[in-house]
Amino acid sequence: MALFQLNTVLCALLLSSNFLEFCVGGDTLLPNQTIVVGQTLISENQVFEMGFFSPGKSRNRYLGIWYKSTPDIVVWVANRNEPIPDSEEVLLAIAANRTLVISRAGRVIWWMNASGVAANPVLQLLDTGNLVLVDRKNESSPQDCIWQSFDYPTDTWLPGMKMIADIDAGEEKYMISWKDLDDPSYGDYVFRIENHGLSQTVILRGTKKRFRAGHWNGIYFGGTPPFPNPIFNPEMIFKGEKLISMLEPYDSSIFKRVTVDKSGMLYLYIMNARKDKWNIASVYPRDPCDEYSPCGPYGICRIDRAIRCECFTGFAPKSQQDWDLQDWSNGCIRIRPLNCQRGDRFVEVRGVKYPDILQFWLNSSMSLSECKAECLKNCNCTAYANPYITSGGSGCLLWFGDLIDTRDVNEADSKQNIYIRVSALEVSETVELSTDLDKEKEKKRPIKLILISMVSGVLVSGIFNGGILLMTRRKMRATQKKNEDLELPLFKWTTILAATNNFSKENVIGEGGFGPVYRGNFSAEEIAVKRLSRTSGQGLEEFKTEVILIAKLQHRNLIRLLGCCIEGEERVLVYEYLPNKSLDCFVFDQIRRTLLTWPKRFDIIVGIARGLLYLHRDSRLKIIHRDLKTSNILLDGNLNPKISDFGLARTFGENQATARTKRVVGTYGYMAPEYAMNGKFSVKSDIFSMGVVLLEIVTGKKNRGFDHCAHCHSLLEHAWLLWKENKTLELMDECLKDTFVESEVRRCVQVGLLCVQKYAEDRPVMPSVLFMLGTEGAVLPEPKEPGFLIERSSSTVRSCTAASTNYEKETMSITDLEAR
Repeated sequence: MALFQLNTVLCALLLSSNFLEFCVGGDTLLPNQTIVVGQTLISENQVFEMGFFSPGKSRNRYLGIWYKSTPDIVVWVANRNEPIPDSEEVLLAIAANRTLVISRAGRVIWWMNASGVAANPVLQLLDTGNLVLVDRKNESSPQDCIWQSFDYPTDTWLPGMKMIADIDAGEEKYMISWKDLDDPSYGDYVFRIENHGLSQTVILRGTKKRFRAGHWNGIYFGGTPPFPNPIFNPEMIFKGEKLISMLEPYDSSIFKRVTVDKSGMLYLYIMNARKDKWNIASVYPRDPCDEYSPCGPYGICRIDRAIRCECFTGFAPKSQQDWDLQDWSNGCIRIRPLNCQRGDRFVEVRGVKYPDILQFWLNSSMSLSECKAECLKNCNCTAYANPYITSGGSGCLLWFGDLIDTRDVNEADSKQNIYIRVSALEVSETVELSTDLDKEKEKKRPIKLILISMVSGVLVSGIFNGGILLMTRRKMRATQKKNEDLELPLFKWTTILAATNNFSKENVIGEGGFGPVYRGNFSAEEIAVKRLSRTSGQGLEEFKTEVILIAKLQHRNLIRLLGCCIEGEERVLVYEYLPNKSLDCFVFDQIRRTLLTWPKRFDIIVGIARGLLYLHRDSRLKIIHRDLKTSNILLDGNLNPKISDFGLARTFGENQATARTKRVVGTYGYMAPEYAMNGKFSVKSDIFSMGVVLLEIVTGKKNRGFDHCAHCHSLLEHAWLLWKENKTLELMDECLKDTFVESEVRRCVQVGLLCVQKYAEDRPVMPSVLFMLGTEGAVLPEPKEPGFLIERSSSTVRSCTAASTNYEKETMSITDLEAR
């Protein structure tokens, strides 16, 4: 009856000649006006446009809102499930009962569901993209909003629009994808807030999850990068434990939008206003580990591993055959059953997106120790954690049943640590005891090996150097007592001699500040043996650093330490052997550089970045390399990069930002200015080195010793000049002309220049570097002037025909100057 009455009113209006008279004024539509095909409303500042359109190849018409500068970007559709054939006349009008309607041939096909009746209704398109029907009583009184398009989102979330999940109030607002590029009707995917225990945002296909952002941890969603950040700073409203509203505030200076597309991908776009171009700032799922439960129950996904799915400690693949085929969907099962009566143990897994909350128990006030005790009380409890990372960790969350959809979030400072219940026989504990390294160095005590065999089922082994004790203490099952591996294998001197043919000169494959490196063989396995030279400028400290640090590092882009040998005055490190030697043997070689096509160089750049990210943020220890350069990047048989030579590396505390040394050791041309001049080092000094390496890979030229016919600049200065002149591609190694990807080359040069900026605070951190390298279309900051640190001779002018000079590692001592 209501629809019949509405149609009757509209038909009466259509018979009026005054109603057919069109005089739309800019951004508003009055009761005596209509909009037909070809006529539009445009917001006051020419940001958005509204009217009838036909998407893609469709022959149907829809009422929609789009960006005026990029009309193919539609952000809202009124009649998305009521298409209008283009053969029929269609119009938009404010009907006599103050209702906004779309009609064709005198029949209403869509009308708004207003919250009230307006005395003087006016339809207005705002610069936010919101279409509002207001009651304009008079010019001086405030306007009451009767209806707005923001209350009915389609596939796009705009700043100022709320996502709502307030079940108690009966209000929900969420996004639904288009069915197809040519069809804006309801698609398969929904992006919404989910309040089940802890709040999170999810992408659903029906009732099946495609992606979840991770649970709200008190600051941000635990499976996504922390916010607020420059591109995402939402306002969140909670009711108890439930997130009921999320809004990205409107900012007229920047255009951005979030869209869920027909394939279930969620994109955050930012517009480059100078080019009227939309760039992708973020995309979810970001990678295969972001897909829902890629590793099945009790599996964890680690994107930086060659085999990205692993089973938790105490679990094994449910189907090893499927696992070997990289089909991880069946997940893992317990190796040993739990024994609730005799007491189980917990294994800590650090820095993870918590498993999905399917069966759970939540308490907001308990401590972690109380939470553990609560889990032990219930034989069905499989894991516990602090649900919130605020105040150093708070609350208690218990999981029951399978643990689904866990991933490594690659956050070194992440407080999202979960404790998984396992049989007591599966627990392995590692204990580290240390004293002041500097004091022990002054004592110059010899390194002694302590090897304590089985005592009451506990194997204890360690390397003792003065006050340094690295100890591995493992509870073992009876069947494994004889085969338990030490934390770092220790080889006999006679074994090393046999492997290297008594350190024959024919086996030398390189030499650095530490000493010569030899190729060797252990049975069928090739190894690289680094022998500390007795005349080396480096020595016990560097040896000790490599043993302590590299033994703890496990990453595909870091060299793997196989063991060491300590006998008498001999100090030897044994590494995996990499047949292609170092990166500089390729990049700077006139013949071999042609083997590094652009795709391979780009993969190498990304691999180095991932390795450095692991050192700075994802490893157990925060590590500053201090000597990153092309000769310290080794290449395996497939030309995959591995960072090596950790003799100069230093560890930082969790909250430590910078450190200072009186002995600056490294390689000129790769040193950050603040390190070379003042001895100050941090993650930003490694970032500077990364930038130099990146530019060397792109150009095929060394930074130090760089010559150019037109000027006497370093490589960094030359790159900076070409960047400012928009001649970036002139930097590229000429042998790449047949394989390069222009957008990637430009992006790499820009990232390289960002990394070598003069001031440390201007340089990006490694997560940002990796994001910028890997995100096509991302909006990158404009780089500032690089830090130039190549010594000059005022009396000498270099010739462009001068031969390149090989520079070895140099050190210098500096004196601390402290303010009084």
